[in-house]
Amino acid sequence: MSKTMSDFVNACQVIDVHEHHMPEVAHSRDVNLLKLFQQSYAAWTSRVLPSEPRATGDMLSTPTEPTTWEALAPFLESSGSNAFVRNLTGGVAELYGFAETGITRDNWEAVDASVRLRHKQATWPSEVIRRAAIGRIVTDPFLDPLMDPRPVLGQSYDAVLRINAFALGWHPESRDHNGNCGHTLLRRLGIEVKTFDDYCAAIRELVAGCARRNHVALKNALAYDRDLSFDEPNEELARQAWGQRSPSPAARKAFCDFVVDLFCQLAGEADLPVQTHLGTAIISGSHPLRMTGLIERHPRTRFLLMHMAYPWSRDLLGMAFVYRNVWLDLCWSFLLSPSHFKLALHEAIEVLPDESRMMIGGDCLHVEETFAAIQGARRLIGEVLNEKVASGYFRSRDAERLAVRILGENAREFFRLS
Repeated sequence: MSKTMSDFVNACQVIDVHEHHMPEVAHSRDVNLLKLFQQSYAAWTSRVLPSEPRATGDMLSTPTEPTTWEALAPFLESSGSNAFVRNLTGGVAELYGFAETGITRDNWEAVDASVRLRHKQATWPSEVIRRAAIGRIVTDPFLDPLMDPRPVLGQSYDAVLRINAFALGWHPESRDHNGNCGHTLLRRLGIEVKTFDDYCAAIRELVAGCARRNHVALKNALAYDRDLSFDEPNEELARQAWGQRSPSPAARKAFCDFVVDLFCQLAGEADLPVQTHLGTAIISGSHPLRMTGLIERHPRTRFLLMHMAYPWSRDLLGMAFVYRNVWLDLCWSFLLSPSHFKLALHEAIEVLPDESRMMIGGDCLHVEETFAAIQGARRLIGEVLNEKVASGYFRSRDAERLAVRILGENAREFFRLS
């Protein structure tokens, strides 16, 4: 990559549209080097991942245990070629002053001591974000979907409202894959529901209160709970699920389909985007083409489709070309496979109908992994843009304009950020 393009991309401030920063994790004082790996995507190398509870849920419940080389070696040696591992290792080494050597059998104790010391300092998370040149962050605090992020994370944060618990709320004891209960969340807002109609009214009130809670979008992560084929609303069948601990599969699906459709309708009316997880989750049901019916039914709703829908990125690009209410969040895809990301980004630049369609996020729990993710994204985006210039596809000024849009300006416009 040319020095000029590299310098330009590195100088751009980022608006990070997707993190999982929560005070319990990102601001914890009880963190060591081992926990950074255990609560990162590097931990996915040792898990079977049919759904998120086996991954993120386990990551969050990890107790703090002393760092040892024997505990680190499965990451750094056995899975040392994995992109998740290499991303985090590089970011930690750079942040803690070990960039020249990386994390090794000879220096891991010094790295661990530095991590523990820094996490005792309340200013460390904000320092890391500043070093990453991230000006604003949209977080998905899935442990508490109602969380207003600013009182606990700072004024540079906004949040999304994750809708899973509400979409699965046919019974007061129903819970989503993160253990959240829609009825319990509504009671926290002073809303009691007894009937199906009460519940629909409560959802309307919930969406109406998003701005007050600094929620700038809705988040559909139902790919971890069910497949993403959302059928035409069938209110009669949806009502059959209401109040049932174990509704029939058909009624359960109809209830969820109905509620998701209502959320999308309300989002369009309120000019709120709907982030949607695609790709690896319950992988048999998370293909992006399963979303087409919902997208077509709500042409006024802006859908931000995530993760380049890996491994179906080309299908996602086809959807983004056809549907003018689709935008792309590139988050996580560059962590999973940098080489695939570059190929997909080359195609996205050529296929997308205009330059407003792409934005980036880190999609991480700890700020160290966020730092590494955003630094890696800058490098890869810069390399692709430089290759586009070198091939004559466009001029440097075109590449610079697109860099500014992908790294920040698109997100500012899309989320209506001041």
